[in-house]
Amino acid sequence: MATVHVNQPHGAHADVHEEHAHHESFITKYIFSTDHKMIAKQFLVTGLLWAFIGGSLSIMFRLQLGFPEMSQEWLRPLLGDWINSSGKIDPEFYLALVTMHGTIMVFFVLTAGLSGTFSNFLIPLQLGARDMASGFMNMLSYWFFFLSSVIMFASLFVETGPAGAGWTVYPPLSAIQTSISGAGFGLTLWLISMTFFIVSQLLGGINYIATIINLRTRGMSFVRMPLTIWSFFLTAILGLLAFPVLFAAALLLVFDRSLGTAFYLSDIYIAGEALPHVGGSPLLYQHLFWFLGHPEVYIVIMPALGITSEVIATNARKPIFGYRAMIGSLIGISVLSFVVWAHHMFVSGMNPFLGSVFMFLTLIIAVPSGVKVFNYLTTLWRGNIVFTPAMLFSIGLVSLFISGGITGIFLGNAALDVYLHDTYFVVAHFHLVMGAAAFFGMMAGVYHWFPKMFGRMMDNKLGYIHFWMTFVGVYMVFFPMHYIGIAGYPRHYYSWTNFDAFSGFTDLNQFVTIAAIITFSSQLIFAFNFFYSMFFGRKAPANPWRSNTLEWTTPAEPGHGNWPGEIPTVYRWPYDYSKPGAIEDYIPQHIPYSMTPGSNLPHENELADREKDDDAIVVDDTNKH
Repeated sequence: MATVHVNQPHGAHADVHEEHAHHESFITKYIFSTDHKMIAKQFLVTGLLWAFIGGSLSIMFRLQLGFPEMSQEWLRPLLGDWINSSGKIDPEFYLALVTMHGTIMVFFVLTAGLSGTFSNFLIPLQLGARDMASGFMNMLSYWFFFLSSVIMFASLFVETGPAGAGWTVYPPLSAIQTSISGAGFGLTLWLISMTFFIVSQLLGGINYIATIINLRTRGMSFVRMPLTIWSFFLTAILGLLAFPVLFAAALLLVFDRSLGTAFYLSDIYIAGEALPHVGGSPLLYQHLFWFLGHPEVYIVIMPALGITSEVIATNARKPIFGYRAMIGSLIGISVLSFVVWAHHMFVSGMNPFLGSVFMFLTLIIAVPSGVKVFNYLTTLWRGNIVFTPAMLFSIGLVSLFISGGITGIFLGNAALDVYLHDTYFVVAHFHLVMGAAAFFGMMAGVYHWFPKMFGRMMDNKLGYIHFWMTFVGVYMVFFPMHYIGIAGYPRHYYSWTNFDAFSGFTDLNQFVTIAAIITFSSQLIFAFNFFYSMFFGRKAPANPWRSNTLEWTTPAEPGHGNWPGEIPTVYRWPYDYSKPGAIEDYIPQHIPYSMTPGSNLPHENELADREKDDDAIVVDDTNKH
């Protein structure tokens, strides 16, 4: 269908945005940029760098788990004295590796890297806005994240080692600086880094919410917004409500560590001598942490679900099934995510009645999640599917979300969780439903919007290889963990060789480790494809996926301000694919119903008549002036 240019009467939309036409220096364009697209690229590249670092740390401790008797002497040039005299990784440094891996992947990659990239990039483009509500605040959100990254990276090199109290940094281990080496200066840097990270997320979240509410183009009602925007909107609200609670928890932990307070400490003995702390409770920290921690699960996964909705509808060449039900499920997930935090604490001595309440709420949250899965499968059913790399990663996300979600029902049962909580069953569930699924959503987004980000196409063949190696590898890594977890294999253990009961898992642990190495190595294919295509990929057409949303109406490489002239007006929802009677199998949002009489439904013909009346009023008003 030919592109239709519609005359805009709206004065704000007719501005050419000339204030961005001036020449920008390298620093103002690529470093301290206020352009949401450049800031999105900064978040993306920083997030990918952290993904490589976090993945490398996981390979180090997986080698220890898979081959506990093997000498790691070859790592001494990198780890120094953290390789002990017997050639093994120091037990305390092992815990630090696990801590840093979890922190990096959850916060720096799957929160800032995923949401920071695509919320920044897509919100103005898909809503028809020149930029974010505040370009300066947007720039600050990235640089607070970058400062947080620098501090966290520096903590890897302190003499006492990085934070080593687990990625949840539970007290009393984290509250007493002399408890282990990982509770020293490295953990102080961890807390400082997370403070700057929280500031970054709050600045970004406020900006996203303000932009979505206030800067939608003419005709872009809430029920015409793509599901990507709905997911970013609700994710920003979750972050705005939940991250300050983590800030409060971290602040009280700093007080306990440095000022002698006892918010989390009481009746602590070291070498038989009682510490002066009385009256605190480490369970207070758990409540505060998980009040952020469970919404954080959805802060990570909801943007990936939004991206998946857009990619699946586009490449199935079908309208998304149950658009309003999808919005309702996102809202339901957002609300329920705040009332299920204590299911992480079933083994903390919780009152059984209270545990039953949280178990009931936990099982209820599976309902809106199930609605989303059903709608994805129904959208795919009998679709004219185009298997792009983005589509494969989106389908992979649905697969992981189903398999990981089913195991969550086991852990949501308080009685079963008492047995499974400290086993590898939890590790497998967590990584499938959140870690790997969110990563697949991130990859789907990169492959799908790479042409709009960089004006070039990624190589599809390399994308297919990347997908299949990652998809098979993820299941090879985490599926066996369910089995060894049910068999009682404990997590957080540095070595299992001293326990005869676990000697039968030697081969399985080695299998998982080898699979993890192969899976991590396959990401190098993506890295090559990404950076090579950025400079040498073939030029991208204006709308390579024949998609309906507004970002594809901009130039191939939009400048600051996005549209060189008028911002398009929106007339329809974003999922008019394969509509009976249409000339082509997609109708972009900015095409009026009056231009598509052959495909209009009865109520849409009424809208077309109304459009003609509005145009007549605009012409008359223009002649008068």
